[in-house]
Amino acid sequence: MEQSTAKMPIRCKAAVSKVAGEPLEMEEVEVAPPRAHEVRIRILCTSLCHTDVTFWRMKDLPAMYPSILGHEATGVVESVGDGVVEVAVGDTVVPVFSAQCGDCADCLSDRSNICSGLPIRPGGMPRDGTSRFSFASTGEPIHHFISVSSFSEYTVVDVAHLVKIEPGGIPHEMACLLSCCVSTGVGAAWKVAAVEPGSSVAVFGLGAVGLAVTQGCRMRGAKRIIGIDLNPEKFEIGKKLGITDFIDPNGTDGRTVSEVIKEMTGGGADYCFECIGSTPVMAEAFKSSRKGWGKTIVLGVSNDVAPISIPSHDILRGRSVVGSLFGGLKPKTDIPVLAQMYLDKELELEEFVTHEMGFNEINTALELLTQGKCLRCIIWMDGAREKENVVKVKPKENGRACEAA
Repeated sequence: MEQSTAKMPIRCKAAVSKVAGEPLEMEEVEVAPPRAHEVRIRILCTSLCHTDVTFWRMKDLPAMYPSILGHEATGVVESVGDGVVEVAVGDTVVPVFSAQCGDCADCLSDRSNICSGLPIRPGGMPRDGTSRFSFASTGEPIHHFISVSSFSEYTVVDVAHLVKIEPGGIPHEMACLLSCCVSTGVGAAWKVAAVEPGSSVAVFGLGAVGLAVTQGCRMRGAKRIIGIDLNPEKFEIGKKLGITDFIDPNGTDGRTVSEVIKEMTGGGADYCFECIGSTPVMAEAFKSSRKGWGKTIVLGVSNDVAPISIPSHDILRGRSVVGSLFGGLKPKTDIPVLAQMYLDKELELEEFVTHEMGFNEINTALELLTQGKCLRCIIWMDGAREKENVVKVKPKENGRACEAA
């Protein structure tokens, strides 16, 4: 794309969600030029996440219609707005729903990765809440999705939501996975739970995030990793990533999952991870944790507001619950670390990619994910896998953020 387009709208294809639960519709959309601190990027590849599915099914707020979903992707900078110095035209980038402005109290602290300087604004850009998308035929605005909207050939993203990458290493589709699912799971094990060597772990839900948690726990030296899922086929891929035991909740002879786990571990798992987004499962995960020091980490995104029921006397006995957003990672600092782990063959990514297809097949990919028939489906915007093009993440800081304590 020539720089002469930098101040002009671009027309391109986008998969638009118009009605909750209905197939995405391919539309010609207009993507406005980036404003101050914004970057317009050409998407190379994107993938589908269960968070996309959760919002796609929602009929009410925070879901908004029409909207362009998608938040796992790799792209190339087409143009930049005023004040952008971190990236330039032609740079390859990973957009991330989690911001890192670098200036707020949370970004400056090691205790939080939730940027308070740029909180997510549903439906619009993080700094002013307005949209850069519209239908080419009518001019009607289209809502953004968690600051990324990667189900479009072009999108506009705030620079605080971008991680710059350079040619020469990790393939585009592998970098794409680091923009959400793998980072979320591995980070939860490493930075939020700080799983200790020799410990016992229970992972509820063996989707992509749950399997990433599994891999993170194995990397941290967990001795026993119990996977819980209704699909027994998940055990096979789970074993490759670290699962040592498997529980099918429908095959426990009438016992609860927590009862089975307590029996297997002699009192409960040291760490329990909820990766489904179900409040009853969150409560069951808590019950599966060990008295005295058991820690339950909630990663799943729930589409309801039902509270988790936890007896107060169990809290008094040392159990704890903590939430984990994007695995506790600061994207600009920690995504490069994970990318280097992949290059050093310490982090497995290929196992997560079960399907690859063209942009026009995105509804097929959505169906596969909702039916539990894939982990991650890579959507190539040009419909072809670009094997010759690879990218390498450039660390912002030296050192590894995920070293064991």
